[in-house]
Amino acid sequence: MLKRSPLYPLHKKLGAKFTEFAGFEMPLQFTSIKEEHLTVRETVGLFDVSHMSNVWVTGREAEKLLSLTTIEDASRIKEERSQYTAILREDGTIIDDVIFLHIDKDRYMVIPNAGMDETVTSWLNEKAEEYNIDAEATNVSKDFVILAIQGPKSRDTLQKLTDVDLNTVGFFACRYANVSGEKCILSHTGYTGELGFELQVTPTDVAKHIFMDILEAGKEYNIKPIGLGARDTLRLEKCFLLAGNEFEGGHTPLEAMLSWAINWDHDFIGKEALIKQKEEGDYPRLTCLECIDKGIPRHGCEVEKNGEKIGVVSSGTMSPCLNKGIAMAYLNPGFQKEGLEVDIIIRGKPVKAKVVKPPFVKQDWLKTHKS
Repeated sequence: MLKRSPLYPLHKKLGAKFTEFAGFEMPLQFTSIKEEHLTVRETVGLFDVSHMSNVWVTGREAEKLLSLTTIEDASRIKEERSQYTAILREDGTIIDDVIFLHIDKDRYMVIPNAGMDETVTSWLNEKAEEYNIDAEATNVSKDFVILAIQGPKSRDTLQKLTDVDLNTVGFFACRYANVSGEKCILSHTGYTGELGFELQVTPTDVAKHIFMDILEAGKEYNIKPIGLGARDTLRLEKCFLLAGNEFEGGHTPLEAMLSWAINWDHDFIGKEALIKQKEEGDYPRLTCLECIDKGIPRHGCEVEKNGEKIGVVSSGTMSPCLNKGIAMAYLNPGFQKEGLEVDIIIRGKPVKAKVVKPPFVKQDWLKTHKS
């Protein structure tokens, strides 16, 4: 049976069309994917992302456990700061990419992807026992609603509902804050490439009035509720990874454009495998492709050069901002040079594309778009 967000009845009332994603029935769109996408790029949108997970990691050696099980040295992440990272198997492949929030001393909130709550919780507890680490992971996903306010007007919208000066909440900061009269965990990250904030809301029965208060606060900016369809196109324009696509089949951070996130100055599970792979250098790499010809690449499309298969698309879509097909694909080594032309096989036909540097949509897109 599919799981539902506690806000499902509200979404239904607001006219959402639903889709199945990672075991959840979540809003796909409320109006249209393109309209919602451009709303977030231009003003502000409100997402229910409660399909994501919440796992508390607590105990005297919580920092040690996170350092062992992720590619980040958790001792570097001070209180009221958060970090994007990845949890690896011993062979260096990614179990999940997560954000962890260092809420206070010996207390972290880990945010795994949809459907990964039990896997991540079990892995952390297994490693705590195996390495005799005094820390525990507790899956509290059912206790939280997660809201994301994203877009250039997100700060102005949310500021109306909190006494916290949001200008003092820096990128990847986190803290407790009262929002719309309720105590929430506030963070400043995002999955759209725009200015944005997240609220971890508990108990779940207070989330409805917060959601509606945010919509009311954003009325002057034409705020809209946003579904998973636009969330996917927004993240892909910025080359952000989707776990079910980019990690399918087992990929390492080196392969998945995540080498920047690896802190090599500490010991972690999978490190030896990554060092060996890095030294050998012969591995596929996630590469950004922009279509020259008309066509919409999709997950699983093969990529060819001179009629020979050189890779496969992990994520693809029609970019609402660029009005052209874009894709991320794992390509064999030697095919990552900017400007290199390749063919994406779409419905049996080759569609010409070129290698580009990430992201597809640059930070100044709105300014250029409006001019």
